[in-house]
Amino acid sequence: MAIEQVPLREQAYSLGPAQYGTPVHQATEPLPVSAWIHTRTGHHLVMGVAVGWTPRAARIRYTDEHGREGYAWVWANAVTRR
Repeated sequence: MAIEQVPLREQAYSLGPAQYGTPVHQATEPLPVSAWIHTRTGHHLVMGVAVGWTPRAARIRYTDEHGREGYAWVWANAVTRR
């Protein structure tokens, strides 16, 4: 069964490459995290996993309040390991 994706209009804003920087490390095992994301409706604390990171930011796979999956690059200080 396919997981429903967060619709484009409701996705979290994601940092761009110039913001998140390099080198990008890919997780061999995703790390459980909580993270603050920013969408057009405001800021939301979501549960998810870190699937990659740089010294400044993390790429998270998160689940929104409707159980849909999304991805976003967020600042490192917006992420907490669970």
